[in-house]
Amino acid sequence: MTVLIAYASTGGGTEGIAGWIAEELRDAGLDVDLSPAAQVHDVSGYQALILGSALYAAGWHPDARHFTRRFAGGFADRPVWLFSSGPLDTSADDGPVTPGRHAQEAMRELPAREHVTFGGRMTTDARGWLGFLARRMAREGHAGDFRNPDRVRAWARDIARTLAMEAAGRRPR
Repeated sequence: MTVLIAYASTGGGTEGIAGWIAEELRDAGLDVDLSPAAQVHDVSGYQALILGSALYAAGWHPDARHFTRRFAGGFADRPVWLFSSGPLDTSADDGPVTPGRHAQEAMRELPAREHVTFGGRMTTDARGWLGFLARRMAREGHAGDFRNPDRVRAWARDIARTLAMEAAGRRPR
């Protein structure tokens, strides 16, 4: 089984989360293609999808939104999971976070089994408008790395177990 993990990231935080997920799925024996969402042009060879996006002002990165539009309905017969990366605090670890509008659209259009939100990362070395925003947010105490690798990896292992059970013809619990 080959799983596509597509991500939309500007500062690399979401890309890092996607990488942790890829590591766990590979450790579980799955074939994984890890790719920026903007570089995916064909999804026909994949049996499952995990799509992740950085959050900016509660909205998904434009590349994740374009991916959703390009492949809407293309995964109707294949399992899909979504994640967002963005709260610049530990609130995502405290309990479920309601998906934003773009994530909800992706849940409908792809369609997805689940959406989860993970903490994000904001560094002050970003360039352009994001750099200005990062420096301002750093002054206000919001910069930092709020990703929880253990939580991300546990979620990925659950997906790997689900895919293995379904491949064996069993229904996951």
